[in-house]
Amino acid sequence: MAEDQRIARIFGVLFLITFVTSIPAYLIFESLLDDPADFIAGDGGMGWLYFAILLEFFLVLSNVGTGVVLYPIARRQNEALAIGYVAARIIESVFIAVGIIFVLGLVSMRLDGFGTADMAVSLKDLKDWTFLLGPGLIVPFGNGLILGYLMYRSGLVPRRMAWLGLIGGPILFFSNLGVVFDWWERSTVMILVLPEAIWELFLGIYCAIFGFRRDSPILSPGAR
Repeated sequence: MAEDQRIARIFGVLFLITFVTSIPAYLIFESLLDDPADFIAGDGGMGWLYFAILLEFFLVLSNVGTGVVLYPIARRQNEALAIGYVAARIIESVFIAVGIIFVLGLVSMRLDGFGTADMAVSLKDLKDWTFLLGPGLIVPFGNGLILGYLMYRSGLVPRRMAWLGLIGGPILFFSNLGVVFDWWERSTVMILVLPEAIWELFLGIYCAIFGFRRDSPILSPGAR
């Protein structure tokens, strides 16, 4: 039980790290790369941009970490879904890592003084696509449906909160799917992110502070 609770707190801390790295990085990228053509023609410092790139690097590590750390416990409930959650986190992280490479491409264009405004805009668009396909379409399945179901069935956290993941995941998926097919703008459906965001924030805080619920059936000695 002590080892399970240690894993729970590591899992919670890693989940919180995904929050404190992803949100600032997104805001920095959106502010500095709002006009990519202007960015590659600029001559100011890039400290904040490098900071955002570093944040996303740690986001990749913490994303994969949440899946790997939880696996030994989640597999007691459903091994296939536990592997699926790890796979979803890895796929999401691959998209994020590719997005970092596109940003570094913009940095190289600025430092080396080559490339056109159209090339810069294309790289920024590709960065946006990696965000939409990774965190936008993979997260609803991984953190929403798969993790929500595992937590609901196992009772590792309060089941009423796990419903936020089960409901928020599909809502987030269809809202981002609409952006992909140009049914609506992302800014018009940002509020639909809230259920999934609240679920993930709750999960990180709850597990980091309280660990897993001790009456969960998969924490009993016979379930190991």
